[in-house]
Amino acid sequence: MTFMPHGKQLVAGQWVAGDATFTSEPAHGASHAFSVGTADQVDAACRAAEEAFWSYGYSSSEERAKFLNAIADEIEARADAITEIGTSETGLPEARLQGERGRTTGQLRLFASHILKGDYLDKRHDEALPDRQPLPRPDLKLVQRPIGPVAVFGASNFPLAFSTAGGDTASALAAGCPVVVRGHPAHPGTGEIVAEAIAAAIKSCGLHPGVFSFIQGNGFEVGQALVQHPLITAVGFTGSLRGGRALFDMCAQRPVPIPFFGELGSVNPMFLLPAALSARGEAIAKGWAGSLTMGAGQFCTNPGVILVLEGPDADAFVATATEALGGIGKQTMLTDGIAAAYRSGSKRVAASSGVRELIGTSCETREAAPYVFETTGDNWLANEELGEEVFGPLGIVVRVKDEAQLLEIAKGLEGQLTCTLQMDAGDKDFARKLMPVLERKAGRVLANGFPTGVEVADSMVHGGPYPASTNFGATSVGTMAIRRFLRPVCYQNLPDDLLPAS
Repeated sequence: MTFMPHGKQLVAGQWVAGDATFTSEPAHGASHAFSVGTADQVDAACRAAEEAFWSYGYSSSEERAKFLNAIADEIEARADAITEIGTSETGLPEARLQGERGRTTGQLRLFASHILKGDYLDKRHDEALPDRQPLPRPDLKLVQRPIGPVAVFGASNFPLAFSTAGGDTASALAAGCPVVVRGHPAHPGTGEIVAEAIAAAIKSCGLHPGVFSFIQGNGFEVGQALVQHPLITAVGFTGSLRGGRALFDMCAQRPVPIPFFGELGSVNPMFLLPAALSARGEAIAKGWAGSLTMGAGQFCTNPGVILVLEGPDADAFVATATEALGGIGKQTMLTDGIAAAYRSGSKRVAASSGVRELIGTSCETREAAPYVFETTGDNWLANEELGEEVFGPLGIVVRVKDEAQLLEIAKGLEGQLTCTLQMDAGDKDFARKLMPVLERKAGRVLANGFPTGVEVADSMVHGGPYPASTNFGATSVGTMAIRRFLRPVCYQNLPDDLLPAS
């Protein structure tokens, strides 16, 4: 099944053209023209979402679960076409797109199951105490309620799982919030076909067409109009620190500020402790090489920094990691812009004082190979720029003097999505000293693994202190993600027949 994009916007159930177009830049295959959304189309989509909220926001969990499962079914019905255009636009291999599609439909079905259980509502009831002295207590009931229309920005590095029908959209729809998606220009055809799947699910479930709209653009205008629209009540975003911070500031500066749930970036440091280094340094080095370069390093949980105590074991680790990484060939990056930023970031690190290049490459196209550098703990502490993310397969090995300096570096870290401990039994005493620091710095702390696998589950946290994300109390992966789009409402002495069905 070959999919030919029509390049239009989906606004409240209608596919409409914009006033201008942009052309996709696929990794291979034919390019296509796509309309750029207009301010009027953004306004129409937001107004339709607000109108839809009066029915969808008060629908039952069973109705919303049926809708989420219908979206998953419609995506699977277009499986081959999604893979075909997704691989063309992004350069990602078929197996990656197929796996990501499974994750996307799995998220939708997980949220369907989650809301049917009802735990997300956090229902509480304090019964009336009319005879309490000196004052009676009223009857109090609390339940979580949807907040209203939500804007979602598609991510460049996950064309399915973090984009049109990804985790932000799935969790918002599960909560009862209509969604307006700003598609990512790196994969506009992939976004369009998934939007068609959602539109088909809306129709089959008999829902208000304003429940979902999809608007494309290759500049800032569509996103700016969306986050500043007075009917949007929250924003979900995965992307760069610079772009996310600009949108965050717009949300904060609105006449009525709204929450911006941005996942922005992380270097995901790994702490290689001495006993683990001595016992299995070679295996860890090879595992790090594979994790660092997975998907051309274009994962927000890419372990870009590894900290190791100086000595002969560190020498052996660096030698093994360098050999393993040197054997990894070039991979296609998602966009020309991402490849250019990778080259720029690599040059910035290479030019930093006290940094030695272990592996360099001539990345002058969309094809990228690893860059690996090493530095000392002293130099790391003196150079804050080394802690800035370079999106791609770039790694920095930090050779640390002793455990005291390792702890000092941990305390100086910015917020991270993940921190990883490579440790054996002999490392536990020092690991105990590190743990209070690491749990303050990251949303997820791992032992003896690699952070590039993010399980979609009840317990997962994909977020962390700034700049990893803009809201340290939230996650964009896992069922707790639904809480971003709910707010508690207390009902005092209300008759039961006036309360929401939940």
